[in-house]
Amino acid sequence: VQLVESGGGLVQPGGSLRLSCEVSGFTLDYYAIGWFRQASGKEREFVSGISWSGSKTGYAESVKGRFTISRDNAKNTVYLQMNSLKPEDTGVYYCAAREGYSTTDPKTFGSWGQGTQVTVSS
Repeated sequence: VQLVESGGGLVQPGGSLRLSCEVSGFTLDYYAIGWFRQASGKEREFVSGISWSGSKTGYAESVKGRFTISRDNAKNTVYLQMNSLKPEDTGVYYCAAREGYSTTDPKTFGSWGQGTQVTVSS
């Protein structure tokens, strides 16, 4: 089971990035995917989640209206489109997988990627 994030980088405030989470070693169809982030010196926090079918999505209040999660099961990939980025969005972004429905608790996710750095700064 492997999850690999990509798409991070340095962007100015107000800019956009699209993160990708490509999974291998299992069929994505029956797994919910969550995106989490961790800023330096802070705990890992929930950003967004999507059900195995894609019919249900959830967002942290801090990113609602700016971030959009989506998935393409045929490509075994989940995306996080991030618009109107703010300096407080800076951190390492991780995707994680769990069977069944998505939750906001990182402890309930069993498989994690290595993370991708997002830095929002002028």
